[in-house]
Amino acid sequence: MNTSKYFIQALIVVVFSTLSFLAFKTFLPKKIFPESTANSKNIVVDSLLLEALAEDGAIKEKDTLSNKTIDFKVVNGIKFPDETFDEYKGNQYLVTFFEKLFQLETKKQGNVRIAYFGDSMTDGDLIVKDFRTYLQERFGGQGVGFVNITSESASSRSSLTHEFSGNWKTQSYLKVKRPSRAFGVNGHVFFANDTSNVAWVKYKATKTKFASELPKPTLFYGSSSNKNGKVFYTVGSDTIFKKLSPNNTLNTLTLSEGNLKNIKVNFSKADSIPFYGFNFDDGKGVHVDNFSNRGNSGLPLGTFDTATMKAFHAKLGYDLIVLQYGANVLNYGTLDYTWYEKRMTKVVNHLKECFPGVSILIISTADKSTKYDLEMKTDSAVVPLNTAQKRYAIKSEASFVNIYTLMGGDGSMVKWVDEVPAKANKDYTHFNHRGAKEVANMIFNQINQGYETYKNLRKKRKPATPVKRDTVAVKKDSIHEE
Repeated sequence: MNTSKYFIQALIVVVFSTLSFLAFKTFLPKKIFPESTANSKNIVVDSLLLEALAEDGAIKEKDTLSNKTIDFKVVNGIKFPDETFDEYKGNQYLVTFFEKLFQLETKKQGNVRIAYFGDSMTDGDLIVKDFRTYLQERFGGQGVGFVNITSESASSRSSLTHEFSGNWKTQSYLKVKRPSRAFGVNGHVFFANDTSNVAWVKYKATKTKFASELPKPTLFYGSSSNKNGKVFYTVGSDTIFKKLSPNNTLNTLTLSEGNLKNIKVNFSKADSIPFYGFNFDDGKGVHVDNFSNRGNSGLPLGTFDTATMKAFHAKLGYDLIVLQYGANVLNYGTLDYTWYEKRMTKVVNHLKECFPGVSILIISTADKSTKYDLEMKTDSAVVPLNTAQKRYAIKSEASFVNIYTLMGGDGSMVKWVDEVPAKANKDYTHFNHRGAKEVANMIFNQINQGYETYKNLRKKRKPATPVKRDTVAVKKDSIHEE
Protein backbone atom coordinates (compact mmCIF):
# COMPACT_ATOMS: atom_id res chain seq x y z
CA MET A 1 0.00 0.00 0.00
CA ASN A 2 1.32 3.44 -0.94
CA THR A 3 0.77 5.27 2.37
CA SER A 4 2.62 8.37 1.28
CA LYS A 5 0.08 8.86 -1.53
CA TYR A 6 -2.85 8.87 0.93
CA PHE A 7 -0.95 11.10 3.32
CA ILE A 8 -0.36 13.70 0.60
CA GLN A 9 -4.05 13.58 -0.39
CA ALA A 10 -5.15 14.04 3.21
CA LEU A 11 -2.75 16.93 3.65
CA ILE A 12 -4.09 18.65 0.53
CA VAL A 13 -7.66 18.32 1.87
CA VAL A 14 -6.68 19.85 5.24
CA VAL A 15 -4.81 22.74 3.61
CA PHE A 16 -7.68 23.40 1.19
CA SER A 17 -10.24 23.37 4.04
CA THR A 18 -8.16 25.78 6.13
CA LEU A 19 -7.73 28.22 3.24
CA SER A 20 -11.46 28.02 2.48
CA PHE A 21 -12.36 28.80 6.09
CA LEU A 22 -10.04 31.80 6.16
CA ALA A 23 -11.42 33.07 2.87
CA PHE A 24 -15.05 32.88 3.96
CA LYS A 25 -14.48 33.86 7.60
CA THR A 26 -15.36 37.51 7.02
CA PHE A 27 -18.74 36.50 5.63
CA LEU A 28 -19.66 34.21 8.52
CA PRO A 29 -21.76 35.48 11.47
CA LYS A 30 -19.80 36.36 14.59
CA LYS A 31 -21.96 34.10 16.74
CA ILE A 32 -20.92 30.81 15.16
CA PHE A 33 -22.27 28.61 17.93
CA PRO A 34 -25.37 29.14 20.07
CA GLU A 35 -25.04 29.44 23.81
CA SER A 36 -25.42 26.34 25.95
CA THR A 37 -28.97 25.04 25.89
CA ALA A 38 -28.76 23.20 29.19
CA ASN A 39 -31.84 24.98 30.54
CA SER A 40 -33.50 26.06 27.29
CA LYS A 41 -36.34 23.54 27.56
CA ASN A 42 -37.51 25.37 30.69
CA ILE A 43 -37.48 28.85 29.17
CA VAL A 44 -40.73 30.30 27.89
CA VAL A 45 -40.65 33.85 26.53
CA ASP A 46 -43.81 35.60 27.70
CA SER A 47 -46.06 36.85 24.93
CA LEU A 48 -46.01 40.41 26.22
CA LEU A 49 -42.30 40.61 25.41
CA LEU A 50 -42.93 39.60 21.80
CA GLU A 51 -45.82 42.06 21.52
CA ALA A 52 -43.70 44.90 22.90
CA LEU A 53 -40.97 44.13 20.36
CA ALA A 54 -43.47 44.21 17.51
CA GLU A 55 -45.17 47.44 18.61
CA ASP A 56 -42.34 49.51 20.10
CA GLY A 57 -39.19 47.90 18.72
CA ALA A 58 -38.62 50.58 16.10
CA ILE A 59 -39.53 53.58 18.30
CA LYS A 60 -36.56 55.62 19.47
CA GLU A 61 -36.49 58.40 22.02
CA LYS A 62 -34.00 61.22 22.47
CA ASP A 63 -31.50 60.65 25.29
CA THR A 64 -32.14 63.24 28.03
CA LEU A 65 -30.72 61.34 31.02
CA SER A 66 -27.14 60.17 30.44
CA ASN A 67 -25.63 63.67 30.75
CA LYS A 68 -28.01 64.84 33.44
CA THR A 69 -27.48 65.01 37.22
CA ILE A 70 -30.29 63.37 39.14
CA ASP A 71 -31.51 65.98 41.63
CA PHE A 72 -33.42 64.33 44.46
CA LYS A 73 -36.34 65.86 46.34
CA VAL A 74 -36.48 65.95 50.12
CA VAL A 75 -38.54 63.14 51.69
CA ASN A 76 -39.36 63.30 55.41
CA GLY A 77 -36.53 65.78 55.91
CA ILE A 78 -34.00 63.46 54.22
CA LYS A 79 -32.08 64.19 51.03
CA PHE A 80 -29.32 61.97 49.68
CA PRO A 81 -26.57 63.65 47.60
CA ASP A 82 -27.42 64.17 43.93
CA GLU A 83 -26.03 61.52 41.56
CA THR A 84 -24.73 61.28 38.02
CA PHE A 85 -26.25 58.82 35.58
CA ASP A 86 -23.14 56.59 35.58
CA GLU A 87 -23.04 56.22 39.37
CA TYR A 88 -26.80 56.12 39.95
CA LYS A 89 -28.08 54.10 42.94
CA GLY A 90 -31.20 56.06 43.87
CA ASN A 91 -31.15 55.44 47.63
CA GLN A 92 -33.33 58.54 47.95
CA TYR A 93 -36.25 56.45 46.74
CA LEU A 94 -35.76 53.98 49.60
CA VAL A 95 -36.23 56.56 52.37
CA THR A 96 -39.57 55.18 53.56
CA PHE A 97 -38.17 51.63 53.44
CA PHE A 98 -35.09 52.71 55.41
CA GLU A 99 -37.32 54.33 58.03
CA LYS A 100 -39.15 51.03 58.52
CA LEU A 101 -35.79 49.30 59.03
CA PHE A 102 -34.80 52.02 61.50
CA GLN A 103 -37.94 51.56 63.59
CA LEU A 104 -37.38 47.81 63.51
CA GLU A 105 -33.75 48.09 64.56
CA THR A 106 -34.07 50.77 67.24
CA LYS A 107 -37.53 50.23 68.71
CA LYS A 108 -38.20 46.62 67.71
CA GLN A 109 -41.50 47.85 66.30
CA GLY A 110 -43.37 46.45 63.33
CA ASN A 111 -41.94 44.23 60.63
CA VAL A 112 -40.62 44.69 57.11
CA ARG A 113 -41.74 42.71 54.06
CA ILE A 114 -40.11 42.45 50.66
CA ALA A 115 -41.52 41.00 47.43
CA TYR A 116 -38.67 39.77 45.24
CA PHE A 117 -39.76 39.25 41.62
CA GLY A 118 -37.34 37.56 39.23
CA ASP A 119 -36.73 35.12 36.41
CA SER A 120 -34.62 31.95 36.24
CA MET A 121 -31.75 33.77 37.99
CA THR A 122 -33.74 33.41 41.24
CA ASP A 123 -35.19 29.99 40.43
CA GLY A 124 -35.16 27.58 43.36
CA ASP A 125 -34.72 30.51 45.78
CA LEU A 126 -31.22 31.22 44.43
CA ILE A 127 -29.98 34.70 45.44
CA VAL A 128 -33.20 35.37 47.38
CA LYS A 129 -32.45 32.69 49.97
CA ASP A 130 -29.14 34.30 50.93
CA PHE A 131 -30.50 37.83 50.62
CA ARG A 132 -33.26 36.85 53.07
CA THR A 133 -30.72 35.30 55.44
CA TYR A 134 -28.51 38.40 55.46
CA LEU A 135 -31.49 40.62 56.30
CA GLN A 136 -32.83 38.31 59.02
CA GLU A 137 -29.36 38.05 60.50
CA ARG A 138 -29.30 41.83 60.84
CA PHE A 139 -32.91 42.68 61.65
CA GLY A 140 -34.52 39.45 62.86
CA GLY A 141 -37.32 37.35 61.42
CA GLN A 142 -38.07 33.66 60.89
CA GLY A 143 -39.56 31.83 57.92
CA VAL A 144 -39.32 31.59 54.13
CA GLY A 145 -42.37 33.79 53.51
CA PHE A 146 -44.94 33.18 50.77
CA VAL A 147 -44.75 29.89 48.83
CA ASN A 148 -46.85 28.76 45.84
CA ILE A 149 -49.23 25.80 45.85
CA THR A 150 -47.18 24.20 43.06
CA SER A 151 -43.86 25.25 41.57
CA GLU A 152 -41.75 24.21 38.59
CA SER A 153 -38.63 24.74 40.70
CA ALA A 154 -39.83 22.90 43.83
CA SER A 155 -37.30 20.09 43.43
CA SER A 156 -34.36 22.51 43.25
CA ARG A 157 -35.34 24.68 46.22
CA SER A 158 -33.02 24.13 49.20
CA SER A 159 -34.73 26.51 51.65
CA LEU A 160 -37.89 24.36 51.76
CA THR A 161 -38.99 20.85 50.78
CA HIS A 162 -42.08 21.29 48.62
CA GLU A 163 -44.25 18.49 47.21
CA PHE A 164 -47.76 18.43 45.72
CA SER A 165 -50.23 16.13 44.00
CA GLY A 166 -50.47 16.03 40.22
CA ASN A 167 -54.11 17.04 39.97
CA TRP A 168 -53.68 20.78 40.46
CA LYS A 169 -54.69 23.09 37.60
CA THR A 170 -52.29 26.03 37.31
CA GLN A 171 -52.69 29.32 35.48
CA SER A 172 -49.66 31.62 35.10
CA TYR A 173 -49.45 35.21 33.91
CA LEU A 174 -46.71 34.08 31.51
CA LYS A 175 -49.11 31.86 29.60
CA VAL A 176 -52.68 33.04 30.26
CA LYS A 177 -53.87 36.56 29.49
CA ARG A 178 -57.38 36.17 30.89
CA PRO A 179 -57.40 33.84 33.90
CA SER A 180 -60.65 32.44 35.22
CA ARG A 181 -59.77 34.18 38.52
CA ALA A 182 -57.35 37.01 39.16
CA PHE A 183 -53.69 36.08 39.55
CA GLY A 184 -52.20 36.27 43.01
CA VAL A 185 -49.16 38.33 43.98
CA ASN A 186 -47.07 35.36 42.80
CA GLY A 187 -48.46 35.66 39.26
CA HIS A 188 -50.35 32.37 39.59
CA VAL A 189 -53.72 30.99 40.54
CA PHE A 190 -54.31 27.31 41.38
CA PHE A 191 -57.41 25.11 41.34
CA ALA A 192 -57.86 21.75 43.06
CA ASN A 193 -59.11 19.19 40.54
CA ASP A 194 -60.26 16.84 43.27
CA THR A 195 -63.24 15.19 41.58
CA SER A 196 -61.72 11.71 41.91
CA ASN A 197 -58.64 12.20 44.11
CA VAL A 198 -57.99 14.68 46.89
CA ALA A 199 -55.54 17.39 45.90
CA TRP A 200 -52.77 18.00 48.40
CA VAL A 201 -49.64 20.03 49.05
CA LYS A 202 -46.83 19.32 51.49
CA TYR A 203 -44.17 21.62 52.94
CA LYS A 204 -41.24 20.63 55.11
CA ALA A 205 -38.69 22.94 56.73
CA THR A 206 -35.00 22.33 56.08
CA LYS A 207 -31.94 23.22 58.14
CA THR A 208 -31.72 26.62 56.44
CA LYS A 209 -30.76 29.35 58.89
CA PHE A 210 -33.86 31.24 60.16
CA ALA A 211 -36.07 28.80 58.23
CA SER A 212 -35.71 25.57 60.21
CA GLU A 213 -39.44 25.73 61.05
CA LEU A 214 -42.68 26.75 59.35
CA PRO A 215 -44.03 29.64 61.46
CA LYS A 216 -47.80 30.17 61.53
CA PRO A 217 -48.78 28.43 58.25
CA THR A 218 -51.51 30.49 56.60
CA LEU A 219 -53.44 29.64 53.44
CA PHE A 220 -54.34 32.43 50.96
CA TYR A 221 -57.32 31.90 48.65
CA GLY A 222 -59.84 33.90 46.63
CA SER A 223 -63.59 34.24 46.22
CA SER A 224 -65.98 31.57 44.99
CA SER A 225 -69.62 30.52 45.17
CA ASN A 226 -68.48 27.10 46.42
CA LYS A 227 -69.27 27.02 50.15
CA ASN A 228 -68.54 23.30 50.64
CA GLY A 229 -64.77 23.38 50.39
CA LYS A 230 -62.59 22.39 53.32
CA VAL A 231 -59.03 21.43 54.16
CA PHE A 232 -57.78 18.76 56.52
CA TYR A 233 -54.32 18.03 57.88
CA THR A 234 -52.66 16.09 60.67
CA VAL A 235 -50.85 17.59 63.65
CA GLY A 236 -49.36 14.93 65.89
CA SER A 237 -52.03 12.25 66.16
CA ASP A 238 -54.93 14.60 65.46
CA THR A 239 -56.57 15.18 62.08
CA ILE A 240 -57.95 18.70 61.90
CA PHE A 241 -60.72 19.78 59.52
CA LYS A 242 -61.28 23.43 58.65
CA LYS A 243 -63.98 24.94 56.46
CA LEU A 244 -63.13 27.35 53.69
CA SER A 245 -65.05 30.63 53.50
CA PRO A 246 -64.32 32.12 50.05
CA ASN A 247 -66.42 35.25 50.59
CA ASN A 248 -63.94 38.04 49.89
CA THR A 249 -61.53 38.98 47.11
CA LEU A 250 -58.77 37.52 49.27
CA ASN A 251 -59.21 35.22 52.25
CA THR A 252 -56.77 33.70 54.73
CA LEU A 253 -56.92 30.62 56.92
CA THR A 254 -54.30 30.10 59.64
CA LEU A 255 -53.70 26.40 60.25
CA SER A 256 -51.50 26.76 63.31
CA GLU A 257 -50.56 29.67 65.56
CA GLY A 258 -47.27 27.99 66.38
CA ASN A 259 -44.31 26.66 64.41
CA LEU A 260 -44.39 23.33 62.59
CA LYS A 261 -41.60 21.25 61.10
CA ASN A 262 -43.80 20.03 58.26
CA ILE A 263 -47.39 20.04 57.14
CA LYS A 264 -49.44 18.20 54.50
CA VAL A 265 -52.71 19.92 53.60
CA ASN A 266 -55.51 18.08 51.79
CA PHE A 267 -58.21 19.94 49.85
CA SER A 268 -61.71 18.45 49.74
CA LYS A 269 -64.66 19.59 47.59
CA ALA A 270 -62.63 22.70 46.83
CA ASP A 271 -63.06 22.84 43.05
CA SER A 272 -63.68 26.36 41.62
CA ILE A 273 -62.02 28.01 44.64
CA PRO A 274 -58.89 29.91 43.56
CA PHE A 275 -55.87 29.18 45.74
CA TYR A 276 -52.65 31.20 45.80
CA GLY A 277 -50.28 29.68 48.33
CA PHE A 278 -49.13 29.53 51.95
CA ASN A 279 -47.31 32.10 54.01
CA PHE A 280 -44.75 31.13 56.65
CA ASP A 281 -43.47 33.94 58.87
CA ASP A 282 -43.30 34.78 62.56
CA GLY A 283 -44.60 38.34 62.15
CA LYS A 284 -41.34 39.86 63.38
CA GLY A 285 -38.24 41.22 61.69
CA VAL A 286 -37.84 40.98 57.91
CA HIS A 287 -39.55 38.58 55.51
CA VAL A 288 -38.72 38.12 51.83
CA ASP A 289 -41.08 36.40 49.39
CA ASN A 290 -39.52 34.85 46.29
CA PHE A 291 -41.76 35.21 43.22
CA SER A 292 -39.55 33.77 40.48
CA ASN A 293 -40.78 32.64 37.06
CA ARG A 294 -38.59 31.09 34.40
CA GLY A 295 -38.80 32.96 31.11
CA ASN A 296 -40.21 36.14 32.65
CA SER A 297 -39.24 39.52 31.18
CA GLY A 298 -40.96 41.48 33.95
CA LEU A 299 -43.65 42.82 31.62
CA PRO A 300 -46.40 40.42 32.89
CA LEU A 301 -46.39 42.29 36.23
CA GLY A 302 -48.22 45.04 34.37
CA THR A 303 -51.24 42.72 34.09
CA PHE A 304 -51.80 42.51 37.85
CA ASP A 305 -55.37 43.29 38.91
CA THR A 306 -55.11 46.41 41.08
CA ALA A 307 -57.92 45.50 43.49
CA THR A 308 -56.54 42.00 44.08
CA MET A 309 -53.02 43.33 44.68
CA LYS A 310 -54.33 45.90 47.15
CA ALA A 311 -56.02 43.05 48.99
CA PHE A 312 -52.69 41.19 49.19
CA HIS A 313 -50.99 44.42 50.28
CA ALA A 314 -53.54 44.83 53.08
CA LYS A 315 -52.76 41.32 54.36
CA LEU A 316 -48.99 41.22 53.86
CA GLY A 317 -47.94 44.88 53.90
CA TYR A 318 -45.05 45.20 51.46
CA ASP A 319 -42.39 47.85 52.07
CA LEU A 320 -40.11 47.06 49.14
CA ILE A 321 -40.51 45.41 45.76
CA VAL A 322 -37.38 44.07 44.05
CA LEU A 323 -37.37 43.47 40.29
CA GLN A 324 -34.56 41.33 38.87
CA TYR A 325 -34.98 40.69 35.15
CA GLY A 326 -32.92 40.73 31.98
CA ALA A 327 -31.80 37.19 31.07
CA ASN A 328 -34.89 36.68 28.90
CA VAL A 329 -34.77 40.12 27.28
CA LEU A 330 -31.30 39.85 25.73
CA ASN A 331 -30.72 38.98 22.06
CA TYR A 332 -33.92 39.75 20.20
CA GLY A 333 -32.37 41.26 17.10
CA THR A 334 -31.79 44.73 18.49
CA LEU A 335 -29.37 46.62 20.69
CA ASP A 336 -31.88 49.42 21.22
CA TYR A 337 -33.95 48.68 24.33
CA THR A 338 -36.03 51.85 24.31
CA TRP A 339 -39.13 49.70 23.91
CA TYR A 340 -38.30 47.75 27.10
CA GLU A 341 -37.45 50.91 29.03
CA LYS A 342 -40.80 52.41 28.04
CA ARG A 343 -42.83 49.31 28.95
CA MET A 344 -41.07 48.66 32.26
CA THR A 345 -41.54 52.28 33.34
CA LYS A 346 -45.28 51.63 33.00
CA VAL A 347 -44.93 48.36 34.92
CA VAL A 348 -43.22 50.06 37.87
CA ASN A 349 -45.84 52.80 37.97
CA HIS A 350 -48.56 50.14 37.92
CA LEU A 351 -46.92 48.34 40.85
CA LYS A 352 -46.90 51.58 42.82
CA GLU A 353 -50.64 51.82 42.18
CA CYS A 354 -51.17 48.20 43.25
CA PHE A 355 -49.03 48.54 46.39
CA PRO A 356 -49.46 52.13 47.66
CA GLY A 357 -46.44 53.50 49.51
CA VAL A 358 -44.06 50.74 48.42
CA SER A 359 -40.44 51.42 47.44
CA ILE A 360 -39.02 49.84 44.27
CA LEU A 361 -35.52 48.43 43.69
CA ILE A 362 -34.36 47.45 40.19
CA ILE A 363 -31.62 44.81 39.88
CA SER A 364 -29.79 45.06 36.54
CA THR A 365 -28.98 42.24 34.18
CA ALA A 366 -25.82 40.37 35.11
CA ASP A 367 -23.01 39.82 32.65
CA LYS A 368 -23.68 37.13 30.05
CA SER A 369 -21.13 35.65 27.65
CA THR A 370 -21.61 34.60 24.04
CA LYS A 371 -19.18 32.99 21.60
CA TYR A 372 -17.69 35.49 19.14
CA ASP A 373 -15.03 34.20 16.71
CA LEU A 374 -14.52 31.08 18.85
CA GLU A 375 -14.02 33.14 22.03
CA MET A 376 -16.46 33.70 24.90
CA LYS A 377 -17.03 37.43 25.44
CA THR A 378 -19.63 39.69 27.05
CA ASP A 379 -22.73 39.64 24.87
CA SER A 380 -23.13 42.84 22.87
CA ALA A 381 -26.66 43.33 24.22
CA VAL A 382 -25.71 43.36 27.93
CA VAL A 383 -24.58 46.99 28.23
CA PRO A 384 -27.48 48.47 26.17
CA LEU A 385 -30.01 46.52 28.25
CA ASN A 386 -28.26 47.48 31.48
CA THR A 387 -28.44 51.14 30.45
CA ALA A 388 -32.14 50.84 29.61
CA GLN A 389 -32.82 49.30 33.04
CA LYS A 390 -31.05 52.18 34.76
CA ARG A 391 -33.02 54.66 32.67
CA TYR A 392 -36.40 53.19 33.61
CA ALA A 393 -35.32 53.05 37.26
CA ILE A 394 -34.60 56.80 37.16
CA LYS A 395 -37.77 57.61 35.22
CA SER A 396 -39.96 55.66 37.64
CA GLU A 397 -38.13 56.92 40.77
CA ALA A 398 -36.76 53.54 41.79
CA SER A 399 -33.46 52.51 43.33
CA PHE A 400 -30.92 50.62 41.22
CA VAL A 401 -28.27 47.93 41.84
CA ASN A 402 -25.89 47.41 38.93
CA ILE A 403 -24.96 43.72 39.21
CA TYR A 404 -23.06 43.87 35.92
CA THR A 405 -20.52 46.36 37.27
CA LEU A 406 -20.45 44.87 40.77
CA MET A 407 -19.46 41.45 39.44
CA GLY A 408 -16.64 42.96 37.39
CA GLY A 409 -18.16 44.38 34.21
CA ASP A 410 -16.92 43.34 30.77
CA GLY A 411 -15.81 39.70 30.62
CA SER A 412 -16.70 39.00 34.25
CA MET A 413 -19.02 36.05 33.54
CA VAL A 414 -16.17 34.18 31.87
CA LYS A 415 -14.06 34.71 34.97
CA TRP A 416 -16.88 33.54 37.26
CA VAL A 417 -17.27 30.35 35.20
CA ASP A 418 -13.52 29.68 35.01
CA GLU A 419 -12.79 30.30 38.69
CA VAL A 420 -11.94 27.32 40.87
CA PRO A 421 -14.36 26.64 42.41
CA ALA A 422 -16.70 28.09 39.78
CA LYS A 423 -19.36 30.68 40.65
CA ALA A 424 -21.47 30.33 37.49
CA ASN A 425 -22.69 27.60 35.17
CA LYS A 426 -21.29 26.63 31.78
CA ASP A 427 -24.22 28.34 30.04
CA TYR A 428 -22.39 31.60 30.91
CA THR A 429 -25.71 33.07 32.07
CA HIS A 430 -26.78 31.58 35.40
CA PHE A 431 -25.02 31.60 38.76
CA ASN A 432 -24.54 28.45 40.81
CA HIS A 433 -25.18 28.39 44.58
CA ARG A 434 -21.75 29.86 45.29
CA GLY A 435 -22.18 32.73 42.84
CA ALA A 436 -25.78 33.35 43.92
CA LYS A 437 -24.63 33.85 47.49
CA GLU A 438 -22.05 36.40 46.37
CA VAL A 439 -24.62 38.29 44.28
CA ALA A 440 -27.02 38.32 47.25
CA ASN A 441 -24.24 39.78 49.36
CA MET A 442 -23.64 42.51 46.77
CA ILE A 443 -27.31 43.50 46.82
CA PHE A 444 -27.49 43.39 50.62
CA ASN A 445 -24.30 45.44 51.00
CA GLN A 446 -25.57 48.23 48.76
CA ILE A 447 -28.88 48.38 50.64
CA ASN A 448 -27.09 48.27 53.99
CA GLN A 449 -24.66 51.04 52.98
CA GLY A 450 -27.60 53.16 51.89
CA TYR A 451 -29.32 52.44 55.19
CA GLU A 452 -26.25 53.48 57.21
CA THR A 453 -26.07 56.72 55.21
CA TYR A 454 -29.77 57.23 55.89
CA LYS A 455 -29.21 56.94 59.65
CA ASN A 456 -26.50 59.59 59.50
CA LEU A 457 -28.72 61.92 57.46
CA ARG A 458 -31.55 61.27 59.88
CA LYS A 459 -29.41 62.52 62.79
CA LYS A 460 -28.67 65.75 60.94
CA ARG A 461 -32.16 66.55 59.72
CA LYS A 462 -33.89 69.59 61.14
CA PRO A 463 -36.67 68.87 63.63
CA ALA A 464 -40.17 69.56 62.41
CA THR A 465 -41.69 72.88 63.43
CA PRO A 466 -44.02 72.28 66.40
CA VAL A 467 -47.69 72.87 65.69
CA LYS A 468 -50.15 74.14 68.26
CA ARG A 469 -52.39 71.30 69.36
CA ASP A 470 -55.61 73.35 69.15
CA THR A 471 -55.05 74.12 65.46
CA VAL A 472 -54.76 70.52 64.34
CA ALA A 473 -57.73 68.43 63.36
CA VAL A 474 -57.02 64.72 63.14
CA LYS A 475 -59.37 62.51 61.22
CA LYS A 476 -59.89 59.19 62.95
CA ASP A 477 -60.04 57.24 59.69
CA SER A 478 -56.61 58.54 58.69
CA ILE A 479 -54.89 56.66 61.49
CA HIS A 480 -53.64 53.20 60.55
CA GLU A 481 -54.56 50.62 63.15
CA GLU A 482 -52.80 47.28 63.33
